[in-house]
Amino acid sequence: MSKKAFDKIAEGLNEALAIAQGAADPAKLHVPAEMDVRAIRLKAQMSQDQFASAFGFTVHQVRQWEQGRHRPLGAMRAYLMVIDRNHKEVLALLSGSPDRKAA
Repeated sequence: MSKKAFDKIAEGLNEALAIAQGAADPAKLHVPAEMDVRAIRLKAQMSQDQFASAFGFTVHQVRQWEQGRHRPLGAMRAYLMVIDRNHKEVLALLSGSPDRKAA
C-alpha cells in the first residue's frame, strides 16, 4: 500500500471517529440507494393518488417505484427521506399553511 493511500484511509478513519464522538459534523448526507416507497406512503396513510398529488409526484411514478420497475433517483430519494421522517411538516410547507413554524 502506498503512503498516499494509507494517508487517505487514515484521514477517513480520523474523520469517522470525530463524527462518532460528536466533534465534527458529517460531510455528506447519507441517502440510501433503495427506498420502500410503499412503506413511506402507508406511513402517511395515503392512497397512491393522494400521495402523488400531495407531494408532487405522478401516480405513474409512485406505481413504478412501488412495483419495483423503477426506483427514485438522486434528489427524489432525499425528498422521500424527508417525507418519511415528517410528512405532516412537508405537507404544511407545501401548502403554505400559516400553521407552519417560522424559520
